[in-house]
Amino acid sequence: MPSVAQTIESNISKIVRGKAGIVRQALLCLFSEGHLLIEDVPGVGKTTLALALARSLGLSFQRIQFTSDLLPSDILGVSVFNSNSGAFEFKPGPIFHHVVLADEINRSTPKTQSALLEAMNERQVSMDNLTRPLPEPFFVIATQNPHEHYGTYPLPESQLDRFLMRISIGYPDREHELEILRDEIDIRSVEKLEPVARKEDVFECVRTARAVRVDPSLDEYILAIVGETRESPFLEIGASPRGAIALRRAAQAGAFVEGRDYLVPDDVKGAAPAVLSHRVIVKSLNGGSDPGRSETIVREILERVSVPM
Repeated sequence: MPSVAQTIESNISKIVRGKAGIVRQALLCLFSEGHLLIEDVPGVGKTTLALALARSLGLSFQRIQFTSDLLPSDILGVSVFNSNSGAFEFKPGPIFHHVVLADEINRSTPKTQSALLEAMNERQVSMDNLTRPLPEPFFVIATQNPHEHYGTYPLPESQLDRFLMRISIGYPDREHELEILRDEIDIRSVEKLEPVARKEDVFECVRTARAVRVDPSLDEYILAIVGETRESPFLEIGASPRGAIALRRAAQAGAFVEGRDYLVPDDVKGAAPAVLSHRVIVKSLNGGSDPGRSETIVREILERVSVPM
């Protein structure tokens, strides 16, 4: 009998065709209680993936289109005076949903970006001297186009570090793109998906993933990989301790989805590129950073670091 995680993965894959690895990474991020950044060109299924995940789990979903004039209150909410009661009432913003798609996050100003990222990190909103918790589970999927820079505000490294994983969906292969054409798969197709799990199942998946056993040698392996990013001559800045923690949690989630209650080196190697590539800064000849090479360098480090036996 397939596990809950495999059932969810299979359901999403009915709509997100030919991207089983991407669907799995999104689930690993969710089960690690992190947030996901998708960098890719328009039209490859970023919104479809987010909505399909929410519908498969029976969770509330909200898409926020980020623009240069978007204000923090447009995301978090605002207090409005009620003349009948003579008091201010808080009107929750679109962030008060289980799955939030922050579309083209780099098109909003740093102030608005910071408001979203603070809520992601604290999982609560503080306004009018009151703290309001966000729904649980709470999962943000942010998107940005890495090839379009006009009129954008790139996320600084300190804010990129708040995302547990960064992935790219990429174009489908010819076979699956033919399926998408013939079956007319688009965003409206997601409405046909039926929930195959509940939010309580997500909580259980998170608890089970966190309980995956990690041998001390694998903790040493994780630290060796992170240490290599700090010593690499090709990197200006390596991964932080938060990156090491994120890699451990994502690897545990990977083991859980594979049906194991213990960690193996392949779980770490499978999660590392998506977890670490946006947490490092690549040296370049002109003195600036070159994020395009970061994943390649992380993969080279994985090949170089000795795997515990």
